[in-house]
Amino acid sequence: MPKTELRSEVEIDAPRSHVYRVLTDFAHYEEWNPYFTRVAGELVVGSTLQLELSLPEGSAYELAAEVTRVAPDEALRWVGRFWSSALLQLEQSFALTEPRAGVTRVLQGQDFSGFLLRFAGKGLTQAARGAVYMNQALKKRAESTR
Repeated sequence: MPKTELRSEVEIDAPRSHVYRVLTDFAHYEEWNPYFTRVAGELVVGSTLQLELSLPEGSAYELAAEVTRVAPDEALRWVGRFWSSALLQLEQSFALTEPRAGVTRVLQGQDFSGFLLRFAGKGLTQAARGAVYMNQALKKRAESTR
């Protein structure tokens, strides 16, 4: 089965706990997040999130994702499927570290797998750009609200 991993990171001039609060405040995503424009659901392992993923210069997709990891101030992960995991699956992760006091590094990961990945060339490029746009927006939001 084809697989692709995308990674992007950003350093934010704000404490890790504050960045995590912004990242997990799904109710306000519409205000600042250009990539995940809507997320609804409980942030509890095993629960289902309803997501709207908006690709830059592309389409918006709705998907359900299962929360697989919640580690306050450290990590967040969910797995979403487009139709079925055999067709296309996205594992979205965020890892937060504090390389120095008051500065947070966010590593965003997107692991795609499934049959339809063979045909997703432009979509993967858009997803990579979307993640970078989200990182930039997260930085702006976290630094302006601390």
